[in-house]
Amino acid sequence: MSVARFNEMKGKSPKQVYTLPDLQNWGETTRGIKLPIRLGVIGDPVEHSLSPSMQNAALHECGIEMQYARLHLTAKELDKGIEQICENEFVGFNLTLPHKERALSLMDEVEDDAKRAGAINTVAIRDQKRIGFNTDGVGFSRAIRETFSVDLRDLRVLVLGAGGSARAIAFECARQNCERLVIANRTRAKADSLVQNLQSFFTGPRVLGPVARLQAIGWDDSEMRMQLGHTDLLVNATPIGLQGGERSPVPAHLLAPHQMVFDTTYRASRSALLTAAAEVGARGSNGLSMLLHQGARAFELWFSREAPIEVMRAALDCEMSH
Repeated sequence: MSVARFNEMKGKSPKQVYTLPDLQNWGETTRGIKLPIRLGVIGDPVEHSLSPSMQNAALHECGIEMQYARLHLTAKELDKGIEQICENEFVGFNLTLPHKERALSLMDEVEDDAKRAGAINTVAIRDQKRIGFNTDGVGFSRAIRETFSVDLRDLRVLVLGAGGSARAIAFECARQNCERLVIANRTRAKADSLVQNLQSFFTGPRVLGPVARLQAIGWDDSEMRMQLGHTDLLVNATPIGLQGGERSPVPAHLLAPHQMVFDTTYRASRSALLTAAAEVGARGSNGLSMLLHQGARAFELWFSREAPIEVMRAALDCEMSH
């Protein structure tokens, strides 16, 4: 079901994006909307998010009388915004760029895996307590298996980025004992810090060969070229490609046909990185499957019931086709 059709059935249409002033005057802002908005995704930017499409489809399918919306909050507004969300009796919310790391410190409780990853993307509000989770890792793992029919434990992985999504992805790779993990980031110190945090997962016997099982590298072609020679799966966990019209974070001439390329960004058109992968015959996938699976896990955390994943998938496919 399209978002437009869903809203048409449920009275006054919600705004495309809500802001901090809206949250502070929530009763007036949402007057006339038949189903209360009790869930949302917080980001900056957030206009591109497809989470409302799949979550509203899931809520409708399960007969849950509430709606999910986009919430635009800047880094400076995050603390006040989350306070208002709690006061407005939300059930929970998701977090996207750039808030996944910062929001962790604003929680009353944080699930152990999210604490270890150093970032959250899902919050459940229970008995007025904010409980932080990270569903990006499981969403990524399920997406890789669904898309490429392989398990992370069998792969040598190179992750671009060391922020919110990258942290969860790297943690999941480490937790599943991947064969090799390399973190590349423009700020080398941040990559080094993430690698240090994951060191305990790689204390067993090293893989025989010329390279370490866990490593941080800088962001330049020479280092990328060397590492890609020992890589099965390349993951873009940066915002590069989100807006379109950007250069690929890894040039096509550094990629090889046997590699798998996963870009966590998603748009109707193919990203520059996935275009580069296609040029050399490498298999590629955008982040839509990860969005689906992390969203399904978030739904399960909010409502303690199985998510209608095929309904959510159909809603995303519908949005991407328009």
